[in-house]
Amino acid sequence: MLKKPLDYHEKARTGAVRGARLFSNIVSPPVMFAVLGLVIAWHELDFWPGLGWAVVYGLLVSLSPILFILYLLRTGRIAELHMSDTRERHLPYLSAVGFAALTLLIIHLADGPELLRCLTLFNLVELTALGLINVFWLISIHATGIMATAVIVGLIFGWGAAWALAPLVILVCWVRLFLKRHTPAQVIAGLALGVASVWAITLIGCF
Repeated sequence: MLKKPLDYHEKARTGAVRGARLFSNIVSPPVMFAVLGLVIAWHELDFWPGLGWAVVYGLLVSLSPILFILYLLRTGRIAELHMSDTRERHLPYLSAVGFAALTLLIIHLADGPELLRCLTLFNLVELTALGLINVFWLISIHATGIMATAVIVGLIFGWGAAWALAPLVILVCWVRLFLKRHTPAQVIAGLALGVASVWAITLIGCF
């Protein structure tokens, strides 16, 4: 069982620990998917329509779950932002699944871009799987998110682009291990879930 992460206490967030924590916050799944949603929307649509759909996706799938977590943090329902206690992750996962489902419904009703629909469906599948696993194990959502991002980029833009993200995948995983947020097994499982979630969506014709 993991001890308290290196960055659990605010007084320990200095030097390399502070830098690693900042990196984890920046290259976090909500940020990754907000950027990916924008890139995909612009790939599929002209600038302004693409931007509009990316904003809808980003506000609901990425920003709203973050705001909900900050609300839980502010009201004392969770102890710290990264929620190393699996019990604190149940409500955030449920809310994220709900926001993804709402986004998928909006895209469907408004005949939104197909690739963004696929990305949102992936988010729904991925978050549901993470939430179920979280009931009994602290799988790495960072590893899941970055691996899935690389695979989706490969499917849409070519595998050369996906391989260009390989250093980022490695760095994200290393940082999570360095901070002692996860064990190697939890990171490896996260990587596998990222691949499996995207693969599941391709079976119904996405990407």
